[in-house]
Amino acid sequence: MLSNSSILITGGTGSFGHTFVPMTLAKYNPRRLVIYSRDEMKHWEMAKLYGNDERVRFFIGDVRDKERLARALHGIEYVVHAAATKIVPAAEYNPFECVKTNVIGAMNLIDACIDRECVKRVVALSTDKASSPINLYGATKLTSDKLFIAGNSYAGGDDVRFSVVRYGNVMGSRGSVIPYFLSLVKNGLLPITDDRMTRFMITLEQGVELVWHAFEDMVGGEIYVKRIPSMKVVDIASAIAPNARQNIVGIRPGEKLHEQMISSEDAPYTYEYKDHYKILPAIHHWDRDTKRIGNGKLVAGNFTYCSDNNIDWMSIDTLRTWIEQNREKIGKV
Repeated sequence: MLSNSSILITGGTGSFGHTFVPMTLAKYNPRRLVIYSRDEMKHWEMAKLYGNDERVRFFIGDVRDKERLARALHGIEYVVHAAATKIVPAAEYNPFECVKTNVIGAMNLIDACIDRECVKRVVALSTDKASSPINLYGATKLTSDKLFIAGNSYAGGDDVRFSVVRYGNVMGSRGSVIPYFLSLVKNGLLPITDDRMTRFMITLEQGVELVWHAFEDMVGGEIYVKRIPSMKVVDIASAIAPNARQNIVGIRPGEKLHEQMISSEDAPYTYEYKDHYKILPAIHHWDRDTKRIGNGKLVAGNFTYCSDNNIDWMSIDTLRTWIEQNREKIGKV
């Protein structure tokens, strides 16, 4: 589907973009891959990685600017929406800015994609924090998810389709717990928010593959959730620095004890597949649509998908091996 196509990724100079771009170039050889981001320095640094590759284009712009989005979408067939204000404490203290990017930005992109008849499919990145949100970031991403789902109604007919992918903690990404703990190893002391805390574990490569699957599978309005392992934060610390002392410092404002990606309220609309779950929209009876359901099996009525009730757990040895294999790129993007 993506072969010889034109693709745009918003927030493309971030962690996800740094993995999506080379993987997609290698697998699909798109005609054009446009990286849309407001950070000119990140553009400059990322451009060095691709030299004179004519398939890769860099477009400075903000998702808050609808006119600029419309210009960037010229001739684009597939869109990945990765732009977001996503640091939980920063969102709590700068709520207006978070809403402008995560909510208004989503609305701008949806409108611009509908207006551009060339756009066929849009996949937006979501987060575990959008499921039963307790912080502003999660609330804005839940709003964004709902907007992209409803975008299918606005588009109508067989025009552009919108879907969402949702995943949890990305292993080794910039600002995440693994590079943070690695930076503190020499101190011999690692801060732990709560010794009960658990997190889902997914690699950026798995996140990219989930987006690819969504493009291939989507009818419109689905939320795709990858089936991935969990870990206790204390075990993550032990994998990184087994001899370090762990100091309990308390949960930060807006932080959850466990990650949740599917709530019990979503269970009546959630279907299970080999490698993922799919939450179907309740509007328009789309949750009963056989094209959207495919070979999925409806989950139990009391089902939830949380990092503490997961049946799949990553071991300390497995994480330690992954860190050794990926040490050079951890925290770089």
